[in-house]
Amino acid sequence: MKRILMTTVAIMALGYGASAEAQTKIELQRFFGACEAEYGKVTDVSAAVGECGIITALVNKFEADNPDIDVNVTTVEWPGYDQLNAQLASGAAPDVVSMHYSAISDYQSRGLIEPIDEVLAAQGVTPDSFTDAGRNGVTKEGQLYGLPFDNWTMLFHVNLNLMKEAGLVNADGTPILPKSGEELLAQGKQFKEKTGKPYLIQIMANETASYTRILYTLLQQQNADFFADPTAIKLNTPEAKAAVELMKATKDEGISTTGLDYAAAVSGFANGEGGIAVNGTWLIGDYVAQSEKEGTALSNGYTVYPVPQLFPAQDSTYADGHSWVMPKKDRTPEQVDAVGKLFKFLADNDFQWARTGHLPATKAVFDMPEFKSLPHRDNIAKIAQTGRSLPAEVQRQFAIQDIIGEEVGAAVNGDKPVEEALTSAESRINELLADI
Repeated sequence: MKRILMTTVAIMALGYGASAEAQTKIELQRFFGACEAEYGKVTDVSAAVGECGIITALVNKFEADNPDIDVNVTTVEWPGYDQLNAQLASGAAPDVVSMHYSAISDYQSRGLIEPIDEVLAAQGVTPDSFTDAGRNGVTKEGQLYGLPFDNWTMLFHVNLNLMKEAGLVNADGTPILPKSGEELLAQGKQFKEKTGKPYLIQIMANETASYTRILYTLLQQQNADFFADPTAIKLNTPEAKAAVELMKATKDEGISTTGLDYAAAVSGFANGEGGIAVNGTWLIGDYVAQSEKEGTALSNGYTVYPVPQLFPAQDSTYADGHSWVMPKKDRTPEQVDAVGKLFKFLADNDFQWARTGHLPATKAVFDMPEFKSLPHRDNIAKIAQTGRSLPAEVQRQFAIQDIIGEEVGAAVNGDKPVEEALTSAESRINELLADI
C-alpha cells in the first residue's frame, strides 16, 4: 500500500511538473509605477483605479484567462529607457516593453525593435482598428512597430470649489478659463487675491518633461514650424521667446506654485493647494475618484479641460502616446503567439485603460456607451483633433525633451536670460542630432 501511495504521489508530481513546464513564459517590462500590495491579486479590472492599478489588474486578468501563459512583470522607474538600452546591449531584452510613441524612432531606426504587423494579424487585429493618432504614432516606414495603447497630453485640472471662491465660474457652473496670455495672468492675480492661494500648480523642480510639453504646446498655438527640418530645431525665434516669457511670467507674477516636483504637485492639487493643476490625462481617474469622496478638497468640485488656446494662430496641444513594443531578440513560436494574445487582450480592453483619462487608441472604444459616460470626456474630446506630436522623423525625442527642459527651466526660474537659454537649447539639440 505504501509503495502504491508513493507511486501515485510521484505520478501526480510528474504531472504537475509537466503542466508547469508546458506554460509559456514572457517577460514584460513597464513603467506606470508599482502597486503590488494593493492590486497584485486583483483580476476584476473594473475595480482598479489609476495607471498602475489598471495595468496591474489587466495583466492579472490576462494570466487568469490564459493559464498556459506566464507573464513575468518588471516595473522600472519612468521612463525606463536607460535600463532597456543596457538590456539590449547585453542581449537580455524583455519580450514586451512599454514605450512612448516619441521614443519609437530611436529604436526602430537602429533595428532594436521588431515590426509587429504579422503578430497582430495572427490574432485578427488589423491596423484600421486603431485611431489615426494611435496608428500614426507607431508606424515607421509603413510598418507597425508597437501596439498603440493611448494618446495623452497635458491638461488643466480644475478645482471648481476654489474657482467659485475666486469668482471664476460661469452661470452654468463651468470654469472661466483664459483665452490669451494676458487673461491667464489677470485671472491668476484675481484668483490669488480672492483665495490667497496660487492659481496654477506646476511641476517646476526635478523636472524637464513638463517645461518641454508646455513649450511645444505654446509653439504649436503660434503655428511655429520649429522642426521643419527633422534633423535641426529652430528655437531662437520670436515665437519661442514669447512662449517662454509667458511661462516665466506665471512664476514672476506669483500666480504659480514654485519648487514642487511631480509627486508634490499631484498631491498639492488633491489637497486644495491651488486652483489649476497643469498635468497629464493620466490623473483624471484618480482626481475623479477623490471628487466623489466627501470631505476632500475636490469633493463635488473637479473638472478638467485641455490647455487653453493662449495664442491666436491655432488651437493645438502637444500630444504623445504609450505603446507596447517587441525588442529584437530570439523567441520561440509559442512566445511570439503569447505576445500576440497579450496584445489582442490589451487592444480589446482599451476601454479599461481609458478610464485613467488617456484617450483610447482603439477606435471602437469611442462608440462604447461606457466610454461616453465617463466623467469629463466631452470636455477633452477635441484633443483627438487638436493634439499634435513632433514629426515622426525626429529622433532622440526624449534626449531633446531633457535639453529643452533644462534650458527652459533655467530661464523660467531666472537662472538664465530667455534668449540665452533658447540659443543654448537650439545649439545643444542640433549638435545631438548631427551626431546620429
